[in-house]
Amino acid sequence: MTAGRRADRSESFGEALLGQILDSAHELPPHLIGPLVADVVERLGGRRPQVLLQDYGQLLVPLPGDGLAGGEPHRIDDSEAGRCFLDARPVELAEADGVRVHLPLLDGGDQVGVMAVTLDSVDDHDRRLLNRVAGLVADLLVTKHGYSDLFFGVRRGEPMSVAAEIQWTLLPPLAMIMPRIAVAGILEPAYDVAGDSFDYALNGDVLHVAVIDAMGHGLNAATMATVTIGAYRHARRAGIGLPEIYSFMDRAVADQFGLEHFVTAQMMQLDTTMGHLQWVNAGHPSPMLVRNHRVARRLTGPTTLPVGFGGPDPQMSETKLEPGDRLLCFTDGLIEEHMTGQEPFGEEQLVDWVNHLERTGRGIRPVVRSLSHTLKRARGGHTTDDATLLLVEWRG
Repeated sequence: MTAGRRADRSESFGEALLGQILDSAHELPPHLIGPLVADVVERLGGRRPQVLLQDYGQLLVPLPGDGLAGGEPHRIDDSEAGRCFLDARPVELAEADGVRVHLPLLDGGDQVGVMAVTLDSVDDHDRRLLNRVAGLVADLLVTKHGYSDLFFGVRRGEPMSVAAEIQWTLLPPLAMIMPRIAVAGILEPAYDVAGDSFDYALNGDVLHVAVIDAMGHGLNAATMATVTIGAYRHARRAGIGLPEIYSFMDRAVADQFGLEHFVTAQMMQLDTTMGHLQWVNAGHPSPMLVRNHRVARRLTGPTTLPVGFGGPDPQMSETKLEPGDRLLCFTDGLIEEHMTGQEPFGEEQLVDWVNHLERTGRGIRPVVRSLSHTLKRARGGHTTDDATLLLVEWRG
């Protein structure tokens, strides 16, 4: 640019379009997100806009709002919107009146849902603008989520127990996809889960992970899980090591519930630059190491008593991961679940299922979802215990 000349700062069409969202975002009531999206889509020449949110039962449900198209929920496993959701990539479908475009609503790698719109035709300029609009809409949905029950209502397909309400509120986002690390988790039964939970945090180059299973069922188990996760977060944020985190959680549960109550727990720390993994096991099922699309081994090592039993300071185990390695953490509801009149599913069947799904080469979100659905189908659609999966991938 020639010295003394100022760059052209006039507003282009694209800037005006995105600016309409940004200028409205600060004071926009949650229920007006739909009308704002509809107006922006209309300015782009689109029609039949939809914002589809993932419900707790794993369907994509239309968000209501003036100007937004309604319709029936979309099944994630066999719809174009579901394919967009699972693969986190735009999907275009030629229709009689134009092109239906589905765009993933992404926030930090987590899938908020899908935005869909129909255009007469689609070129690269449309794709660029739609992707950016979808990014802003995802941010709006996440930001406004804490101010309203609207989105909870949309995502709830059936009555939810109080215990499950507590557990879902406690959870971090179900997925995080970053350049070096990816995390995806799922809880079942979605509307009646009680004692299972997980937590994670990416602090600098270190990923912190915890998976827990509080004894019992119902509200008591959910309360115990809440105290345990709260103690874990408090200790983790204080910057102490894994053995000290265990001790802090142990005292919190024992002081609150007495020595007759306990929580099994698995806590990990992963250096995302070097792949150095450390873990502490407190009476919890050992994670599986998946390497080259097969279960290579269980991450066994010294264990201590479950949280709340006052066990000795745990010994820390460690290993070195290879790029592409995945860690499957789970609760005992996966391998100890009984079908009527039959044996528990057991570890061998779980390994077979993991190996089969890993051969598809899909990302961790669809693998976790498919594994959960496979387990649910094997149970005839019912479970007598909480069953939680958390898959971590180190990308190197």
